[in-house]
Amino acid sequence: MKTTRRFCYACDLVKDSKIIAQYREYHSEGKVWPEITDSIKAAGIVDMEIYLVENHLFMIVEVDDTFSPERKRKMDEGNPKVQEWEQLMWKFQQALPSALEGEKWVATECIFKLR
Repeated sequence: MKTTRRFCYACDLVKDSKIIAQYREYHSEGKVWPEITDSIKAAGIVDMEIYLVENHLFMIVEVDDTFSPERKRKMDEGNPKVQEWEQLMWKFQQALPSALEGEKWVATECIFKLR
């Protein structure tokens, strides 16, 4: 049986209700391009959820033991459809102030876990 791990990330959207509505539409059920969901699964991500409050996004990913952020990055760089999707999403997203150059989703730090 494969073990799973969880990673959580944050990103912001442009603070504009029309932009946010369009972003929500792209992520509504059945609207994410199948090539994108296929690439997510191929990277070892077994579940993904994105939450929105105001213009703040929080993404939770459950991954299997084949996943590594570096491997996912390399896979994405070599996939033209993923690059097209990422360019499209940059129209809606904005980097957090602490993000590195070109970084959208910033890893969050877990500061509490109920035991």
